[in-house]
Amino acid sequence: MDVEIDDPIGREVRVRVRAAGVCHSDLTVSSNDLGFPLPMVMGHEVAGVIEAVGPEVRGFRVGDRVCICSETWCGECETCRQGRTYQCRNPLAIRRTPDQPPRVHTAAGAVHTFLGVGGFAEKVLVHENNLVALPDGIAFDRAAVLGCGVATGAGAALNSAAIRRGETAAVIGCGGVGLNTVQGARIAGAQRIIAVDLSEEKLELARRFGATDVVNASEGDSVERVRALTGGVGVDHAFEVTGTHQCALDAMEMLAVGGTTYIIGVQKPGTVFPLPFTHFFQQKSMRGVAMGSTNPKVDLPRYAQLYLQGRFNLDDLIGSVIDLDDVNDAFDTLGGSAVARSVIVFD
Repeated sequence: MDVEIDDPIGREVRVRVRAAGVCHSDLTVSSNDLGFPLPMVMGHEVAGVIEAVGPEVRGFRVGDRVCICSETWCGECETCRQGRTYQCRNPLAIRRTPDQPPRVHTAAGAVHTFLGVGGFAEKVLVHENNLVALPDGIAFDRAAVLGCGVATGAGAALNSAAIRRGETAAVIGCGGVGLNTVQGARIAGAQRIIAVDLSEEKLELARRFGATDVVNASEGDSVERVRALTGGVGVDHAFEVTGTHQCALDAMEMLAVGGTTYIIGVQKPGTVFPLPFTHFFQQKSMRGVAMGSTNPKVDLPRYAQLYLQGRFNLDDLIGSVIDLDDVNDAFDTLGGSAVARSVIVFD
């Protein structure tokens, strides 16, 4: 479909897309009614080059290499000023108002963009708060995944959980986000990192990202096996990355006394977790995670520098490089065993 992209106004920036990751969230939204308006351009993991800036843009120039983080934050509210941009109280402040022309449109009217990005396109128009400058030396296909898969996964371990050296963690689901949760736990200094998945190929990938142990959930009770690996104690942190109801309940059962489960995967609308009181008597807790509690202007440049230093694995996240015309095929294989992330590369 051909769409028209408006010129930037205010603090908006137009970016020519060089690479866009295909994230499971795109598939979830395209196949479930989560309240997003249609028609809509999907895609939200983007890296590219700035080709136009609005008159009030403060921190970027035409020609800058950038990646886009879909976390939406105003920069002015109390939580933003405290660095908790992921809890912004006025996130729509950086979107256009109803009396302004839409950023993207056709002759029939406005076309919405997923999470304010719409990255499955040759160009995107976003607020400069969504942009992070890229260091020289990082390729666009690697940089694209920083803005969601890396930010959410690594951030869940490093920011949301704030894993301390010597603690233990289990990660349920070893796709692109889960692999980053594993390597975030490794960077934090977790003593034992147990990766749980149904796929041997993904579990092998998890080892390359820092898992000390793996559990194939198709071969028996994953809760019992995780607890056995910890001497019956359980883990300090359990990360649920699949968006599966039963996996979230299993994560609670894997916890040690005082442990926390982090819900990262997007559950189906209306999902309710029936939790027995014994969990709370044992001081366990369940916490929702949004974008890995990421402050994008701080965290994403750090991940990029760690990658350039050889201390952060982005290369093995890229399972395939595709053209935009192949995006539907990428959706079909998104849950496949061998591909952590497909990335659309534009000439």
